[in-house]
Amino acid sequence: MDCDRPPGWVVRSAVSGFLPGSSAFRFTNSFDAQPLLALRLPGMPMGIGIGDASRGLCGGMIFAVRDLFEAGIAVPPDTEPPRRGTSLYGYLVRRLLASFDLPRGVARYYGLMRGADTYPRPRPAGASRPGSSRPVRPGSALGRLGVGWRSLADEWPRIRLDLDSGRLAPIGVITVHSADPLQLGLNHQVLAYAYTQVDTAVTLRVYDPNTPLERADDVTMSFDLAAAGGDSGRVRITHSIAIGGRPVRAFFHSRYRWADPRPALRVPSAGIG
Repeated sequence: MDCDRPPGWVVRSAVSGFLPGSSAFRFTNSFDAQPLLALRLPGMPMGIGIGDASRGLCGGMIFAVRDLFEAGIAVPPDTEPPRRGTSLYGYLVRRLLASFDLPRGVARYYGLMRGADTYPRPRPAGASRPGSSRPVRPGSALGRLGVGWRSLADEWPRIRLDLDSGRLAPIGVITVHSADPLQLGLNHQVLAYAYTQVDTAVTLRVYDPNTPLERADDVTMSFDLAAAGGDSGRVRITHSIAIGGRPVRAFFHSRYRWADPRPALRVPSAGIG
């Protein structure tokens, strides 16, 4: 986790040419209450609305921004979120569904949402729990890692690899601790485009669809890699993401596949540079 480097070293990396203020949507993730899509069944005169856009299309927005950036296409000039029935709205919904990476992605959100920030420290094999004569089995909860620790140990290297390779990195952000699947919508997605690491302290710069354009270039998420080796196992992740004051408990690198944005934006094939 880079803890063996000489003190005072600094490393920086950024995706060339990307800043949210110029490369991301001009509108924020504030959609009217309307279905994400309509399901039409045989014999029914009207479609059945599914989902609620007012809960946010953050995943669709960050995937679309990466699509556009990699295609060399400017973001649309719209300053208001698109309404259902427009080609841009349909594109954002399709990219939102892609960002869920069903079923794997939703399972990752739910698993991290349910997981604890810390677990009791593991005891030697054969040791007993307090008040019990039964030995602890290897792999039991007493040996599990907290969700923040897992983010730093497993997910940060994947995010860093993207950024060091000049690729924008989509990130799933866990903001709640709950086993209630109805709380899944309180989690969030952002797009990392740069980082600075000083010794073991990391600051990520991210595009947050919830943050207004005038502050879009100032959104960060920070953590210390040394914290993962602490006795408590608890990891502190500070941030300026606009998520209503909720904490960032954990995060993970989301799987992304490029999708052609030209049909939704009516851009000719020559638009790709």
